[in-house]
Amino acid sequence: MTVSAASGLFDPVTRTLTWAHPPPVPIRKGAAELLGALDEPVFGVAQVGLCLRLYTDGLVECRRQQLDAGFGLLLEAAGRAAPSPRRRCGRCWARWAPAATPAWWACWSSDPGHGSMAGVPGLMLLDTPSLYFRAFFGVPESVKAPDGTPVNAVRGLIDMIARLVTERRPERLVCCMDANWRPDFRVEALPSYKAHRVAHDDVEETPSSLEDQLPVIDEVLDALGLLRLEAQGYEADDVIGTLAVQYGRGGPVDIVTGDRDLFQLADDNGPVLILYTARGIRNLQYMGEKEVGEKYGIPGRGYAEFATLRGDPSDGLPGVPGIGEKTAAALVTRFGTVEAMLAAIDAGQTDGFPAGSRLKLAGARGYLAAAETVVRVVTDITLPEFDDRLPSAPRDPEKLIELVDRWNLSSPVNRLLKALAG
Repeated sequence: MTVSAASGLFDPVTRTLTWAHPPPVPIRKGAAELLGALDEPVFGVAQVGLCLRLYTDGLVECRRQQLDAGFGLLLEAAGRAAPSPRRRCGRCWARWAPAATPAWWACWSSDPGHGSMAGVPGLMLLDTPSLYFRAFFGVPESVKAPDGTPVNAVRGLIDMIARLVTERRPERLVCCMDANWRPDFRVEALPSYKAHRVAHDDVEETPSSLEDQLPVIDEVLDALGLLRLEAQGYEADDVIGTLAVQYGRGGPVDIVTGDRDLFQLADDNGPVLILYTARGIRNLQYMGEKEVGEKYGIPGRGYAEFATLRGDPSDGLPGVPGIGEKTAAALVTRFGTVEAMLAAIDAGQTDGFPAGSRLKLAGARGYLAAAETVVRVVTDITLPEFDDRLPSAPRDPEKLIELVDRWNLSSPVNRLLKALAG
C-alpha cells in the first residue's frame, strides 16, 4: 500500500508517529525508528507525510520487482541512522536527507551521487532529436552495419537509453520527437528562428549519414515498445513541456536534453528535473530550480525571460541589443517578467533598471512581443491517448531480431533489454 501525505503525523518533540491509516507493521516500525533517529526536528507534519509516502512507494516498487528485502532495508537503515550533518536534497519533497544516504532513499536529488531514484515511479522524457544528434557526433561513423551503412547514431541512442533506464529506473518513458522542427507559429513571430539551420525548403540541415539512420531509430524504438510521441505543428520541446506539466501525475519528471531552452521547465514543486547532456550522458548535469538560479543568477523559474533578453544565437534569437547576461539577470531578478519590465517603463519608473537598459528595452518592444511566442515552451498541446509505461520485454521480438541482425545492433540492444528487465 502507499501511505498518503495525511496518513502519518510526526511530533518532533516527542518523536512519535500517529497514523490515520496505519500501514503494515514493518513500515510503521521502520519509519518510526528512522524518524526518531534524526537529530534535528527538521520535518514539518506535511513534509513528513510526503517523506513517508516516498519511503513506502519505493518499498512497494521493490516488492513489485520481487525484491522482498525492501522492508528489511528500511529497518536496517533505521537501525543504523544516527545524528549526523544534514545536506539539502534538491528534489526530495521532504527537502532533507541524512548525509549517509541509503541507495533506496526515495528522493530525486540534484546531486548525482545522492541515490539513483531506484524503485521510485517516475516519468522520463527524452528530447530524442537532441540525443540522436549527440550520439551521431559522439560515436564514430566507422561503426557500421554489415552492408557498410553507418549506425553510430542508432547504437549511441540505444546505449544512452539503456544507461538512463539503468541509473534512473523510471516507470514511464516517452521518446519525444519533432513533428515540425521549425514550427510555423514561431517562424511567423520571428523569421530568424533557426533560419541559419535551414538546408532547403525549410528542411533542417542534417548530415546525410544521420538522415539515413532516422527511420532505423524509429523502427527499433517501436519494436522495443518504447513510446514515440509527436504533435503535428510542434517541436519535441513542446511535447516535453505538455507532458511535464499535464501528465506528471504528481510524481517526479526527468527531462533528458542538451537544449537549454528546457531549463524553463525546471520545477522543484513538480518535481521536474532537467538532466542536461552538454558534458555527455556519463556526466549529466542535474538542473533543478536551484541549479538554474545559481548558474545564471536568476530566479529558478525565470530562464525563459532571461533567454528572451540575452538571446540565443543557436536558435536565431537575437536578444535585446546591448543587453548581456549580467544585465538580463539583473532585470529578471528585479522584475520577474518582460511584461512587468515594460509596465514599469510605461509607468515612468526608473529604479531597478541597470544603466541604459530602460531605453534598450523600450526600443525592443516589437522583438520582445515576438520572442515570447518563440521562447516559451508550449505546455497545453492536445495529445492522443498513449501508453507510456516502460516495457519489461520487447513489443515485437521477431521484428527486433530482424533489425538487430540487419544493422549490427546486438550489443546495445541487449544492454537495453537487460535494463528494461530490471
